[in-house]
Amino acid sequence: MKYDITKKSAPAMPTLGKGTECVRLLLSQTSKDMHEPLVPMLFPILGAHISGSEFQYPDLSWKEPCGQMANLVAESGGNKGQLSTLVEAICRDFRKHDEEELKKLVEWQKQMKTKSANKEKPARPDVAFWFPPSDVTSAAFLQNAMACESLGARTQYLNMPEVEMADRMCGGHKQISQMLRNIYDRQRAGALRATADGITGNPVLRANLTISSTPFATRRFYKNDLFNGTFGRMVFSYKPRTSRDGRIPRQGKYSDEFYKKLDEYLVKLDICKGRHIIAPLNKLTDTLAADMATLADLTDDDVLWDASKRSLVSAWKAGCILWVLNGQTWTRAMAELVEWLVYRDIWSKMQIFADLLSKDAESVSEAQRSGPKNMLESLPDTFNIAQLEALRVELGKDKNGTKDQLYHWGVRGFITHDPATGLYTKTDEYLKGDDNGKV
Repeated sequence: MKYDITKKSAPAMPTLGKGTECVRLLLSQTSKDMHEPLVPMLFPILGAHISGSEFQYPDLSWKEPCGQMANLVAESGGNKGQLSTLVEAICRDFRKHDEEELKKLVEWQKQMKTKSANKEKPARPDVAFWFPPSDVTSAAFLQNAMACESLGARTQYLNMPEVEMADRMCGGHKQISQMLRNIYDRQRAGALRATADGITGNPVLRANLTISSTPFATRRFYKNDLFNGTFGRMVFSYKPRTSRDGRIPRQGKYSDEFYKKLDEYLVKLDICKGRHIIAPLNKLTDTLAADMATLADLTDDDVLWDASKRSLVSAWKAGCILWVLNGQTWTRAMAELVEWLVYRDIWSKMQIFADLLSKDAESVSEAQRSGPKNMLESLPDTFNIAQLEALRVELGKDKNGTKDQLYHWGVRGFITHDPATGLYTKTDEYLKGDDNGKV
């Protein structure tokens, strides 16, 4: 494993090399302190530009680039607003399309008003918005989902500057869990819906979301959904509080030259159709899945293991988008970025929610939060079972899980056992990997 997510500092993003030029272009107009936090947020926006394409996941299922959801988390005044500026730059074509759709709707409403009660009313035009307002209601969201489905299975994209706006879209906070899970899994809405003019439907929910929020608001919003799958489906990008250097971060200017280059990438997304299998991406995903199992065994953390499965899927979808942006070819730099996205997501989740995942704490300060701990790293090179038991108790884990953890460490080749002394010793393979920061 290349990244150590047990540390307080974020995993460092790899160099954006060949195949990641679009990401580099988008970051070129943002302040440097926002480069790493913004990268995971780009893929739901870019993925909404792909319709009519499916990609084969390593489990042989076919997935669309829809269902991507990412939440940018930073303190108030932490430059989260740069995301919305970037969104508007990427979604200029969406805005133009929606302006034309709105004209159709306004004209229809005028005709409705001019018709008397005994006159036949004109039918509502087929209107689908690709970039609905952030304060969209649940009824409007579902009606738009029906329109997007009937007009070519298009993905609608929403950017919410505050996490509480998701309540309105989902029809209340009690419906958050079901709605977000249905969006992620590309499911139907779950029930027939009736609009004011009598239209009913149960559309496939093709939507991508980006959300911005403070750590406090994020913890409060997701607190009751940490163990039902909702938490794992959302990608989190956490920006810790920075030092007080007294400098105002500088943003660039979105010039005509910038838009010209950006449009060259967006057209690649727009014209991508059909079914695709990206063999090197799938091979990488299999490798990362094995790494996640290793990480879960080292930390003995089932929550981390469960969350990592969906972190893999989200990063894999980002890899599909990178592949399309790069002319449907794969590079090493793209693989490195996909790998980083997995660890960045898990690290962010643990930084924001670690204490809530271990106990039902109302709130703790940022300094009190901690992520998963590599227990083997905390033990001496040679240790006995009592030392591991004591460490587990110290970390709030059940002492009865000690033997099972030792078994998994042995199977993975991390330790050897001497029956004569009863002692366990870290293997050279583990120590070498630990020294290189890969375990």
